[in-house]
Amino acid sequence: MLLDRNKLYSILLIACVAGYIWLYYSITSNVTENKSVEVCLIKHTTNIPCPSCGSTRSIISLTKGNFVEAFDLNPIGYIVALIMLIAPVWIIVDIILRNNSLFVCYQKIESHLKKTKYAIPLILLVIINWIWNITKGV
Repeated sequence: MLLDRNKLYSILLIACVAGYIWLYYSITSNVTENKSVEVCLIKHTTNIPCPSCGSTRSIISLTKGNFVEAFDLNPIGYIVALIMLIAPVWIIVDIILRNNSLFVCYQKIESHLKKTKYAIPLILLVIINWIWNITKGV
């Protein structure tokens, strides 16, 4: 899928805002403690956790300073938290400065990820994380 700058920035901002809203909802309603709400379609239909299951709880643990617990819940939470912190600020700076540095960075990362020497190890990491989620019973 080819994205232009405005589309990418819109998708990232919408995803970050949705993530912040979900995170706020999760923190204020104690969803993570009683685990009553499952939004993962894969887990809901198959009863098997997906590779990103536990990411919200991981980010909540990060906000509380529980870094080891966050990693144990799901290491992907670190990546999601980093994106949620950096992307909106980077987009705003790009808009103010009329720049496209985030878009250029995205294109470079995307081109690297298409290369087998990067794609296969990352795919293996996701599969290992998925197996870990299944064995933990996330």
